Amino acid sequence: MSAAPALRTAGARAGDTAPGARARVLAALAVADFRERSRQPAYLVTLAVAVVLGYLALPPASSHYVIMNAGGYRGVCNSAWAGMVTALAGTLWLMGGGFYVVRSAIVRDQRTGVGQVLAATPLRNAGYLAGKFASNLMVLASMAGVLAVTALVIQLARDESTAIGLGALLLPYVLFTLPVLALTAAAAILVETVPVLRGGVGNIAWLVAWLIFAISGGGVPLGFGTASSSMRQAMAAQHLHPAEFSVGFTQIARPLHTFTWHGLAPSAGFVTARLVLFAAFCCLAVAPAAWFGRFDPARGHPRRVPPSGEPSAPAAEAARPAADAAAPMRRTYRPLPPGSHRPSAAFGRLLAGAARILVQGTPGWWWLVAAALGVAGLAVPATLVKPGSDSTALLLSAAWIWPVLILSRLGAQRRENGLDTLLGCYPGAYRQLAAEWLSGLTLTAAAGLGPMIEMAIAADGSRVAAWIAGALFIPSLALLLGTASHTQRLFQVTYVLLWYATVNHLGGADYMGTVLVHGHPAGPSPLLTAGVAVAMLAATFAIRAAQHAAR
Repeated sequence: MSAAPALRTAGARAGDTAPGARARVLAALAVADFRERSRQPAYLVTLAVAVVLGYLALPPASSHYVIMNAGGYRGVCNSAWAGMVTALAGTLWLMGGGFYVVRSAIVRDQRTGVGQVLAATPLRNAGYLAGKFASNLMVLASMAGVLAVTALVIQLARDESTAIGLGALLLPYVLFTLPVLALTAAAAILVETVPVLRGGVGNIAWLVAWLIFAISGGGVPLGFGTASSSMRQAMAAQHLHPAEFSVGFTQIARPLHTFTWHGLAPSAGFVTARLVLFAAFCCLAVAPAAWFGRFDPARGHPRRVPPSGEPSAPAAEAARPAADAAAPMRRTYRPLPPGSHRPSAAFGRLLAGAARILVQGTPGWWWLVAAALGVAGLAVPATLVKPGSDSTALLLSAAWIWPVLILSRLGAQRRENGLDTLLGCYPGAYRQLAAEWLSGLTLTAAAGLGPMIEMAIAADGSRVAAWIAGALFIPSLALLLGTASHTQRLFQVTYVLLWYATVNHLGGADYMGTVLVHGHPAGPSPLLTAGVAVAMLAATFAIRAAQHAAR
């Protein structure tokens, strides 16, 4: 059951001017929004992944992998260690995955009509954004709470220390996780209120920021240095000398030795700094009140005053039906072009229409950059740049990440634009899906055409085969994820992560043949990649068939 009626009721009460009444209205908005989002599949999936992450963060003593490597050691699995490890690992996950769960709160209000109700009330922009920020934070904090419970259960299951210290378990979540969650909740508000970031650009920008955050160890927002310093002191007291600390999935040759750590003893200065950081992120969340229009159609669109003698817009609209009635009815019927009744001609028009829909709204500068990448891939010689790569591979990587925002429309834009029901009545559902996939394949092939010609001129058959497999793989992945999730975000995140792994020479993820060993692709064989592409395409047709049959 949707929470939109509750949101509308809270919006209707927003006319109360007393401070207590305004606080109750904001609380009602935040709670209603939280209830609605906590029922969504994306919330449950992110929550399930957080629980699995909590399990993986505290592996058995005999395990050959760790999430937190304390300089070649690991802590005894007591409440302090379980809380700190799951808090740090969970923070990284919730900052990345949780952002995409909470970032659509304002868009949902606009789509459901709640925003228009709120725009007609005296509720201020800052109050509205504060309510959305509180809702975002509640969603993320609920995930962190489930992760903390998971940490306690895993601690008891590991049976290394059965003494329960709730303070030591929860303190890392308060000091380390909560400020980062506040940053994530505020960033979701900022992305939705800045025009250039509202679409896929915001999704990609946050993913890049998250990758930098994770690679750098979290920096100031996470405060990992304070935790590692406390552990070093405990290890020094036990005559241990650790090497470099790290957080992330790491394989180890043999199980790590243990040390005892009883938890963080934060100084007053550190606690104050974390509170200030949390307050700063709260202020960041309401900063867009300076420019956010809050769904008011009159804001940012000044009313045009007609010059003297020109009828106003309402008068012109009123006069138009009379003028149309007086004018003679003229209708021109043009016959279909010869041969247009043939299925091949009909599919050609369908493919052309799908291609136009896919690239609609793409600015001219985007095409200029795409053309420049294609020309560079054809003109720049494939001289060795660094081990395992050359200029052709690098330019192909750039050419195939460039259309990510356009390709993410495959399978998703029909639902996002409210045309799913209309297009579902189309009799040739499979032809429509095939045309949509072919339009994505055409765009992918055109983007990487320059490097492919360079490889063909060099008579590099193995890399040409890898290019063909990659060109099949990318639109198949986009169409499958868009059809299954009805949103562009899943492909944007998944594809950028896959691309990032490839450009960092992770051979197992190389879908386009850019990771080279002795000049040949080191990733999966082109036949395997093409087979995965065909399997994804078949799964997409099955999903669309099930959706079509359910109407």
